[in-house]
Formats: sequence, structure tokens, C-alpha cells
Amino acid sequence: MTTSLPAGVATGGGSIPLDQSVGQALLGVIRRPRTTFRRVVSHPRWGTLLLVTTVLSTVAGAGFMETAVGRQALVDQWERIAAAFGQPMGDGAYGRLQALSDANALTYGVASALISGPVLTLGIAGLLLAALRHQATFQQTMTVATHAGVILALRQLFATPVGYLRETTSSATSLGALFSSLDEASPLARFLGVLDLFVIWWAIVLGIGVSVLYHRRAAAVAITFVGVYAALALLLAIAMAVSAGSA
Repeated sequence: MTTSLPAGVATGGGSIPLDQSVGQALLGVIRRPRTTFRRVVSHPRWGTLLLVTTVLSTVAGAGFMETAVGRQALVDQWERIAAAFGQPMGDGAYGRLQALSDANALTYGVASALISGPVLTLGIAGLLLAALRHQATFQQTMTVATHAGVILALRQLFATPVGYLRETTSSATSLGALFSSLDEASPLARFLGVLDLFVIWWAIVLGIGVSVLYHRRAAAVAITFVGVYAALALLLAIAMAVSAGSA
């Protein structure tokens, strides 16, 4: 059953509701997500908020990549990924990565922000629309996905100064960072290293938004989304362990 909209309310994606500023939307998602989703689902607007979160994430991520610290951190990130999949690098390969980072770090920062922002939001909205079928409109699913994306933008804003100070792109909010005493090559450490507290928060907020659309218990939907995220993290950890073991 499609959620009804008040008479005269436009459903275009050009801006957020007239009675809610971008700042109110940002704070609402963080402080009172269920109340916020109830309001925005009945007034589905997402364009302005998506633009703001994308710009903030892009400026933060690209700004970090433009620094010498950011470019070196990107090289170290690529090296960690290669090592995690059993592909240690020699001096020559490391030098090529440094040249690649120097030439393309800014592009990488912008692309990462776009992928984690508009691209991911559009993909989530499309999946929700397919799952909900006649129970929601595209404007509503896009509104839910956009508002949930506030958490990922917040993650980028938090990660940028922390990453600069730590001189790394590795997440300071991953569960692996909380258990740094574990052997980095162990399956458990790999699994915890993939799980990020901000992404878990995002999955919970997205679940709350979907529960408003789907008329289901928020806790059940949020747990499902977190479970899917954990399952994907486990599969990635297993793939890294297998690749490292067969190297």
C-alpha cells in the first residue's frame, strides 16, 4: 500500500520540504531518525540534501588526497589491500603506486565521494523500490536513502582530520581498531577490520527509514540490514584469508 501524500505536495527531487532546512534534516537524522523519516516520507524531497552531503564529502575526501600525507596514505592503503589478498609488493611495484597516487589522488578522492554518495544512494533507492514494489514511490525510496546517507557523509567528515593526524586512510572507527592487539593476519582481525561503526550506524538508520516505508518494526529491519552488512564483511574476510593462504 503506497504511503499517501498530503494534497498539493510536490514529489520532485529539487529540494527538501519548505518547513525543514538542510541543517534540520542533518540533525534530525542523527538525533531523531524515526520522527525525521515519518516527516520526510510524507514530503519526499532529496535533491538539496544529497547535493549538500555530496559536496561536503567531496571537499573533505579530495582535500585530504591533495595533501602529501593523503597521497602517501593512499599508497599505503593500496599496499595493505594487496597484502591482505596475498600479493606483497616489491620496491618497483611500490614506486609505481606512488607515481599513480601523485597523478590521480584527487580523482580518487572525488570518485570515492561520488560512489559513496549519489551512486550508492541511487542504488539503494532502486533496490528498495524493487523490494517495496507498490508500497512506495521512487521519490520516497530516494528520500530515505538520501537521509540515511547523512551518516556516511558524517563518517567522511570525521575520517578526514583523523586520517590526516594518523597519516592513514585506515578507519579509526572500525571494530578492528578497537582490538588492535589481534594478529592482523588472523581471520577475526580481518573480519573486525571490515566492520565500521559508522557503516553499522548507517545500516541501522536506513533500516529505520525502510521500516517507516514498509510499516514494519524498526528493530527487525535494522537488525536485518546490519546482518547483511556483517555477512558481506565475513565473505570479504574469508576471500582475503583464502587469497593470502594460496599466495
